[in-house]
Amino acid sequence: MTELRLPASDGTLRSLTLAPPRQFDVNPAVFNRVVFAAAHVVADPLVDNDPWLTPSIDWDRTLAFREHLWSLGLGVAEAMDTAQRGMGLSWERSLELIERSIAARGSDTSRKIACGAGTDHMTPAPDLTLDDVIAGYEMQCAAVEKAGGQVILMASRALVAIAAGPDDYHRVYERVLSQLRQPAILHWLGEMFDPALAGYWGHSDHWSAMNTAVEVIERNAGQIDGIKISLLSAEKEIQMRRRLPAGVRMYTGDDFNYPELIEGDSQGHSDALLGIFDAIAPAAAGALTALGEHRDADYRSIFEPTVPLSRHIFKAPTQFYKTGIVFLAYLNGFQDHFTMIGGQESARSTLHLAEMIRLAAAAGALRDPDFAVARARPVFAARGVEI
Repeated sequence: MTELRLPASDGTLRSLTLAPPRQFDVNPAVFNRVVFAAAHVVADPLVDNDPWLTPSIDWDRTLAFREHLWSLGLGVAEAMDTAQRGMGLSWERSLELIERSIAARGSDTSRKIACGAGTDHMTPAPDLTLDDVIAGYEMQCAAVEKAGGQVILMASRALVAIAAGPDDYHRVYERVLSQLRQPAILHWLGEMFDPALAGYWGHSDHWSAMNTAVEVIERNAGQIDGIKISLLSAEKEIQMRRRLPAGVRMYTGDDFNYPELIEGDSQGHSDALLGIFDAIAPAAAGALTALGEHRDADYRSIFEPTVPLSRHIFKAPTQFYKTGIVFLAYLNGFQDHFTMIGGQESARSTLHLAEMIRLAAAAGALRDPDFAVARARPVFAARGVEI
């Protein structure tokens, strides 16, 4: 047993005893869901640069983490918002990340990878046109496919800034999808993850927006593998899932309700493309093994304690969830420092990090409690707390 004292909201330090980590049986051969973990990037803290403007990446550690995910049978969703796309990671660096990850994957097609393509190289502005947005999507999609990746068609800040209504979304998506070599995964990222995407699909109301999204999918179903929605609403995801054309997958992006959505019901289930799977990859692989072996009680018992951790990491303001993802990667030894692109390690409070340790320990998400405590101490000391 490992003990430490963590700060509480009343200003005191409260003792916490960390039990040994949980062990999970993993057999990717029995997985009966298509699952991607949206992977983070590891910053290089030893480069003399301006971190907010010219971020540097530790490529060895970044790619080693993808090997970790693949070793557990999880696919890699590359260059997504978990990798700080739109929050420090430029398109140029995103493309380099995509190319390096696809090269690391090699010819082993069991190591799944899908890659984000969007319009983030463009600055949203009133004078942009739909043709500009289409050209931006086309350029990034072509680059992803040239590298050998499946496209995840990310939501566009530029499009939502100029779209007059649903018809503009139909025009853009039909044009872009029609040119792809293989079916894409669409991505509906809610405004809780990115406030600049409020009103996507031409409606501020999610239910009305859903109608447009479903229409886009129905008209282009042959070019669509599935859609990932990140609205943090199980009800909305289930209703949309039931409306999808046959053969089009629902990839849950709901980091609050993923166990029930992946397990599904008598009318279907969700596959998964989740940021939280970066942080709880062994538990996720263990739960998917249990589900594939029809050990439903074990599936629930593995995932149940991870939900409070995930809800804490993704609590509002949700766009700062990457801080928690990287903090756990640091505690678990996947990187040697708690430094992030754009200085995002400062985006969560000391109390937030303390509660994360409590919840990670309860979820079995700390691979070595003694090691994690040794890693945590200098972080809290730098914030004026001796734990």
